[in-house]
Amino acid sequence: MSDALSIRETRTRLAKILDKAEAGEATVITRNGTPVAAIVPMDEYSALEEAADELLAREAVQHLGEPTVSMAEVLADLFSEDHDAA
Repeated sequence: MSDALSIRETRTRLAKILDKAEAGEATVITRNGTPVAAIVPMDEYSALEEAADELLAREAVQHLGEPTVSMAEVLADLFSEDHDAA
């Protein structure tokens, strides 16, 4: 379980909170006793970002179907000289 600190406590202990995040521990920040944010280790944040991207991609495929062109083709079209002239 992570620590929960008020914004005031967070300000005074920020260096220690960052040390804890670096060591793998999350800290929840509260405002008037209500959790509003968290300082988490970067690997956890990166994993969350990757999971969100994967979820969005799966939802897009579910709603739109499989892509008919590759990302390489999209990028080639975007950066082609013919596209710039249009």
